[in-house]
Formats: sequence, C-alpha cells, structure tokens
Amino acid sequence: MKILVPSNVPFDLTLDVEGVDVAPYVMRDPVPDEHLDAEAIVTWASPQRVMDDAARRLTRLRWVQTLNAGPDQALATGFAPEVVVASGRSLHDATVAEHTLALLLASVRRIDRTLDAQRRHEWDRDLGREQARDEQAFTLRGAHVVIWGFGSIAARLAPLLEALGARVSGVASSDGQRYGYPVVGQDRLAEVLPTADVLVSLLPATAATRHALDADVLALLPARARFVNAGRGATVDETALVAALRSGSIAGAALDVTETEPLPADSELWDAPGLILTPHVAGGRPQGAAAFVTAQVRRWREGGADALENVVAR
Repeated sequence: MKILVPSNVPFDLTLDVEGVDVAPYVMRDPVPDEHLDAEAIVTWASPQRVMDDAARRLTRLRWVQTLNAGPDQALATGFAPEVVVASGRSLHDATVAEHTLALLLASVRRIDRTLDAQRRHEWDRDLGREQARDEQAFTLRGAHVVIWGFGSIAARLAPLLEALGARVSGVASSDGQRYGYPVVGQDRLAEVLPTADVLVSLLPATAATRHALDADVLALLPARARFVNAGRGATVDETALVAALRSGSIAGAALDVTETEPLPADSELWDAPGLILTPHVAGGRPQGAAAFVTAQVRRWREGGADALENVVAR
C-alpha cells in the first residue's frame, strides 16, 4: 500500500506499519508522476487546485485522510464515489477550544476596545464606569453560553466555560445529552437563544449549514448577547451579522473564520462595531497527527474502510 503524506508535517508512518510505502509530497504542488499509483493520501492545507488535480490523476486512490477537523474541502473535491474520506476530528480540539475561549473572553472583557485605546495612547476611563454599572455584561460568571455544533471541540470547551462560572447548553441535531450537557435540536432555537448571553458556533460547512446564522436567528438573541464563530465562515450570513452589530441588536462578535478567506480588503466586517477578527488560526498544526494517522493506517490494513475512525463519506 502506498500512502502520500505531506512533507511539511513531521511524522514517519513507516514505523511499525508493515507493508506500507510512505511517499512524501509538497502540499502546494501537484503530486509527482511517480506517485500516481498511491492508494491513500493525507491532506491538510493543500490549495483546491492541488486537491482537484489529485482527484483527477490518482486513479488508484481509495482513501483520503484529511487532518482538518472539518472535511468540507475534501468532500467538495471531485473524488470518485468509491473513495473513502475521513476527517481529522479530535486533532484540533484543544487548540480550537482554547482559541474560542480567548475570542469569547476578549469580546466579553472588551479587549478590542482597550487595544484601540492603547493605540491612541488613551486611558479608557469610561470602560471602568460601564463595568461598575453593569458588571454582568463583562463576565462569564452566571452567563448562559449556547454552543451550536456540539461535537468533540465543544466537549473540550464546555468545562473551561463552566470553570469560569458559565452555564453551558448546546444545539445539535436532536434533543438529549452530549458529553453530559443538555442539547436541543436546531428546531428549538427559538426557545434557547433568547436566554443566551453568548452564542458560539462550531458548525461545519455543509449545504444544510450554509448561512445557518442569518437575520432570523440573530433576531432571537437578546441585545446583550455576543456571537463567536470558530467553525466555518460559510455558516454565517455576514451581511446580517454586520447589520446586527451596527444596529446594536447584539452586543458584539468575534470571528476566526469568514466566508471568503483571506477576507477581502473591502469587506464590511473589518470595520463592524464590536467585532474581533482573527485569520483562521484557531486550529493550528494538528495535535497528535502522527499517532492518529499511524493508527488509521493500521485500521485500514486490518479491516479496510469499515475499520477507520471519523469516516465522513464512503
């Protein structure tokens, strides 16, 4: 079995994996002709043109293992129907949870505002006065945080929020319990969002989630609420979000992802009031990728596609 592995992700799959030929490739370049016989490929940050080229030229391909938490790029690539696609879910849980918490706290504690004042060499005395008048608006203690998309990242994030005194609930595909936290189905958004102090989106990008956070959903949030998105940019109607921030119908937002990346210079998001932006850096380098992919290869060798974890398409 030949498997293509990104050369800039430092791990060696030849260790203890008998019968596997590991072939490195540069993620920003087309797969070399001598490796067109590969049966599997590990992807992470390849441009779409490289992915499309791989789908067209790797005629013996049977398995795509992405190191991304969200497999949307791999699923959008025109791989043959018989090619199995598996995600890197769990490899970014810790870092995305940390970054989401950082964005949430930065928004709640108005760090964007204090940084603006710092650049102007101004001491923002009004901020302290506002906090004295409405302490609850500046803390997670006693806040209700709703996480939309309650998967493994939410499972890492929720206890961190609880440790700061927040009450956590979720929105998922159906009512019930996830990782010990109460969740409701998406059809019950109108019940839970009016009580939210913070709405966190960890939704993947699918046809069903495109612009899931639209004007109607934003209208369900109280004026004190803040929105954080560390999932995928395509899940947010950005025009509606900017309008909500400008009108004051929500208090603030923080985004690590946008629908178009890099964000165009003329996007209204840059100057939207109360908005914090980071350039899709929540995940960072996959954590534990070597062990995970090595285990996946062993599963494939022992049981084929049925033995793989995180399969999203077959």
